[in-house]
Amino acid sequence: MNLEHKLERASELLSDMGSVLVCFSGGIDSTLVLSLAQRVLGEQAVGLTAVSPSLPASERADAERIARELGARHLFVDSHEIERAGYVQNGPDRCFHCKSELYEIARLKATELGLAAVANGTNTDDLGDYRPGLEAARNAGVKSPLVDAGFGKEDVRNAARTLGIDAWDKPAAACLSSRIPYGTSVTRERLAQIGGFEAELKALGLRQVRVRFHAEVARIEVALEELPRLLEAAVREGALAAGKRHGFRYVTLDLGGYRQGSHNEVLSGRSLRLV
Repeated sequence: MNLEHKLERASELLSDMGSVLVCFSGGIDSTLVLSLAQRVLGEQAVGLTAVSPSLPASERADAERIARELGARHLFVDSHEIERAGYVQNGPDRCFHCKSELYEIARLKATELGLAAVANGTNTDDLGDYRPGLEAARNAGVKSPLVDAGFGKEDVRNAARTLGIDAWDKPAAACLSSRIPYGTSVTRERLAQIGGFEAELKALGLRQVRVRFHAEVARIEVALEELPRLLEAAVREGALAAGKRHGFRYVTLDLGGYRQGSHNEVLSGRSLRLV
């Protein structure tokens, strides 16, 4: 199926819902879903962004801006996954607890607004990684129109560019809790520490960046093409100073660079460090 047919199919699926609440993170996948939903359903399509300590401030601002540019109805709601023991314990199923919280909130809000369905931005490439949040979606009856229409990540970006969505090349993002190794508890303080350091790294001009938390050590991942930028003397010194300001004793660089799913590399049988 070519891209035009995939767009037609996704639009048909959304139109058939009659009305929909889109779980909208501001990432390109949910942006495409919200854009298509707004085009076919108008006011009967609403984007919902969950706000919690794991959402970087820059991502909240992006979600607000992008929804406004799409002309879509958009709501922020508070999410309380930090109060769920399974989330805080940060086992390999952490994402299940986070997404269960999100989809419970989404279902309640959809009912309140009289919307028939809840949809997310999952695409077919997501199905190949370990993503317990997919189980939460199935349990909640959440629709995944991009999966059903056969969209992979490259399709999503190409479709967004075709539709004139400025965020078509926005770097992948993930909640801040994904920076903390499985088995190390998620706390508000750690999320703030990671988020603050990442914000300063982006202010230094780095675009695709992750700060991986290892107690006193921050392990920085950047896109391979951005490694030379980070190693420039002024940027390197700025990154080191920022890391120390945010409470890290050591600031290290992962020479493997940023790669999607690196958080799950420990799941091949290696032990988890408990803190």
